[in-house]
Amino acid sequence: MTIPNMITIMRFVLVPAVVLAMLNMRWDWAFAGFLVAGISDGVDGFIARHFNQHSQLGAYLDPMADKLLLVSVFVVMGFIGELPLWLVVMMVSRDALIVFAVLLSSVMSHPVEMKPLFVSKANTAIQIALAAVVLGELAFGINLDPLRPALIILSGVLTVTSAAAYLVAWLRHMSGYGEGSTPGT
Repeated sequence: MTIPNMITIMRFVLVPAVVLAMLNMRWDWAFAGFLVAGISDGVDGFIARHFNQHSQLGAYLDPMADKLLLVSVFVVMGFIGELPLWLVVMMVSRDALIVFAVLLSSVMSHPVEMKPLFVSKANTAIQIALAAVVLGELAFGINLDPLRPALIILSGVLTVTSAAAYLVAWLRHMSGYGEGSTPGT
């Protein structure tokens, strides 16, 4: 158990705290929890890289913690009407389809090594920015228009683009096209 893994596990524990704060309309606490999760994500990555504390467990846990937090925050924001439901449904559906594709590949004895595509990293960055903007607006009682609508549209476009890119890569992998290559390479 490395220090970065312990920090990542702390991020898992933060998820229900952030969700509970949001459901109780404690936007200050929700924003603070989201901010702590974001900072801790950077810290665990820094420690892993600079102090040679990489681990296979961390390689799986880190993106799972990020995705759990983002999906949870987006679902609650959609539920309370702070984000459009179409965006939340697109985000959750994209992630579910990726997980389904990876599982199906494994079941069919043709496992796919998932490496994040650039468009997926951009999508995640925009989703984080959108969540932070909405939580910040609610926590501080400010309005950041036209930033929120622009991030919503950009997040929607990147979600669809990312889903399409992963689908194409997965279909190529499953059909044997470019045998030896993996999605994201």
